[in-house]
Amino acid sequence: MKTAFITGGSKGIGYAIADILVRNNWKVAITGRQPKAIEAALSSLNAIKKGSAIGFVADVRNFEQQQTAVNKTVSAFGQLDALIANAGVGFFGSVETMDVKLWHETIDTNLTGVFYSVKACYEALKKSKGYIITMGSLAGTNYFAGGSSYNASKFGLLGFTQAIMLDARAHQIKVSTIMPGSVSTHFNDHTPNEQDAWKIQPEDIGKIVLDLLTMNPRTLPSKIEVRPSLPK
Repeated sequence: MKTAFITGGSKGIGYAIADILVRNNWKVAITGRQPKAIEAALSSLNAIKKGSAIGFVADVRNFEQQQTAVNKTVSAFGQLDALIANAGVGFFGSVETMDVKLWHETIDTNLTGVFYSVKACYEALKKSKGYIITMGSLAGTNYFAGGSSYNASKFGLLGFTQAIMLDARAHQIKVSTIMPGSVSTHFNDHTPNEQDAWKIQPEDIGKIVLDLLTMNPRTLPSKIEVRPSLPK
């Protein structure tokens, strides 16, 4: 049985990915910064299939926490087959109004945090000839006013992911980045509601992840842009 390590896995896109993988006989390890959210997510995931999910309070901005969580995952499940580097934040505003701390939180989470996650998982993924999937954004190719920190992090993430894709092929590790547009999640303090029906739903991204993980190894969709079919 294969195992996935999912950062930011307690809600939104990360939880939807964990949910569909558990339903397709994967083991999952999820991480997040909020203990209660992790506990609630694990309760739901293990209700689907007992013993299928474990979780850890770990901040992607802390390499040691990521490495410890990965080591515990391999110890518990025996192997690691996929990293879903999903954790991310968004703070918006002009350079004039952007708080320096929020700039660093954005870059440290969305870019450096992915590097830490990949670094922590790399040796285990070399052994399994596994898969790295990063959660980018259409903001990684389309800049907008007020998006200086977010655009910078996602442009950087796209470059990082495509570069490691070329490196990792030597170890038969596949690497893809998914770049969604508007998704109905709690991102940026939004509360999902009926008005979000036009948006991409988290389970749609989960299905894309499952499709990537089950695709014939000879084929690698390295960059996937995803948009709402009928934007509001």
